[in-house]
Amino acid sequence: MKNRLRVLRAEREWSQAVLAEQLLVSRQTVNAIETGKYDPGLPLAFKIARIFEQRIEDVFDPGQ
Repeated sequence: MKNRLRVLRAEREWSQAVLAEQLLVSRQTVNAIETGKYDPGLPLAFKIARIFEQRIEDVFDPGQ
């Protein structure tokens, strides 16, 4: 699934570790989501969208 996580994180100048701490996941999980190797479950996807003040469909593109 394509996503804008890396872009949103970069706009805030957050490292993967900083975002991971906010999400209560590992840095490796953030990396895997950004690279499309892992699709987060709905609770985590909603949490990501909430942190970035975005709609979930503006962060994740299920069509990809």
